[in-house]
Amino acid sequence: MWTIYHNPRCSKSRQTLQLLQDNGVEPEVILYLQNPPSAGDLKQILQKLGIPARDLLRTGEEPYQQLNLKDEELSEAQLIEAMVENPILIQRPIVIKGDKATIGRPPENALELL
Repeated sequence: MWTIYHNPRCSKSRQTLQLLQDNGVEPEVILYLQNPPSAGDLKQILQKLGIPARDLLRTGEEPYQQLNLKDEELSEAQLIEAMVENPILIQRPIVIKGDKATIGRPPENALELL
């Protein structure tokens, strides 16, 4: 089972989805801005990615500055909650296959899961 957390307005996300399809993969597409993952989902995604929550944050987005998310004192739970409440903060696209995941930046990262 393949899943992609997708933003169709993002060129990297579109390229990653196309690359998967070109390789015969039809993933479940989750439009995460409309249907944000829960805190539990994000914890599972982070575990599959093997990274801390901070590494999944898009630091150039307005909520990052507004919420002062660069503060190193913030806990994993606080960072995850910020992403749940502001899904624009989540790096994209995230491709998941089974118990492994990758961020499609560059899109070719998704090929590692084939």
